[in-house]
Amino acid sequence: MSDRRTAATGGCQCGAIRYEVLAPPMKVYVCHCRECRKQTASAFGISAIVRPEDFRPTQGEPKSWVRIADSGRRLRLMFCPDCGSRVWHDRDGIDWPTISIEGGSLDQPLDLRTAVHVWTSRKLAGVVIPEGVAQFPFGD
Repeated sequence: MSDRRTAATGGCQCGAIRYEVLAPPMKVYVCHCRECRKQTASAFGISAIVRPEDFRPTQGEPKSWVRIADSGRRLRLMFCPDCGSRVWHDRDGIDWPTISIEGGSLDQPLDLRTAVHVWTSRKLAGVVIPEGVAQFPFGD
């Protein structure tokens, strides 16, 4: 049993999949790419990046599928087999493995004031990025 405190908890929409995070996110990203928009059925996706050793599934058995991201990396996407909610994903082919938790799956909302915005070249008209935050156009 770990002696570290839980920093956050979350899960899928129906509650069948649950997890806990043992440390605050290393980074928070707001991604404006087409895939994140499709995935969330919204204007952008939100990801909390954590180390695998700080992430612990606590309930349920997610299903997964793999897709190629706009970056060219392979993503393994974990989702609830009951409600279909995506909960987290990890990436293949990088030296420093991380887990990307879907921001909407956290029980407590993330503070987006200092989030890094990526794929801003694909941002929807009308979405306002706060002044002074890191942002990267990645893409067309």
